[in-house]
Amino acid sequence: MRRTIARTFVVAAALTVLGAAWAHGPTRQKVRESIEIDAPQAKVWAVIGNFQDMSWLAGVAKTEGEKGNEIGATRRLTLAPGITIDEELYKYEPEMMSYSYRITAVDVKVLPVTNYSSTLSVSPAPGGKAKLEWAGAFYRGFPNNDPPPELNDEAAVKAVSELYRGGLAALKKKIESGS
Repeated sequence: MRRTIARTFVVAAALTVLGAAWAHGPTRQKVRESIEIDAPQAKVWAVIGNFQDMSWLAGVAKTEGEKGNEIGATRRLTLAPGITIDEELYKYEPEMMSYSYRITAVDVKVLPVTNYSSTLSVSPAPGGKAKLEWAGAFYRGFPNNDPPPELNDEAAVKAVSELYRGGLAALKKKIESGS
């Protein structure tokens, strides 16, 4: 009888471990994009350093927010009527020309991610240029197993990568052209 109970426990424990190994939930995805801008770091920071102003990002029609660049500051990006993204600042280091924020509300049809956080930072590049880096970490838009294609890991990475590349390229053009 003891052997039967002991075997039952061993089998149950093995099935639990195997079941956990077979389960597949979402994994944290990361995207990091950067661009060199032919301008001093201070000039790039002057454009991106105000958390309350994201007018430099194509597609953002309006930015509204509270608390400036204080930790806990919030902003709402309006992309088009009825399409908004709410964000919160959780780290602000002007001496390092860097800040980090998280999305607190977004429709996954707009950006197919959840638990998104991001950091923008400006650093020196050769020849007096600046390097602007945009790095983010997030989960796909569908938190359970078997996500639909538009909410899977690949869709999330693609959307964020395109957002970062497009935003950085537009910012480079804006700063270098002096507009």
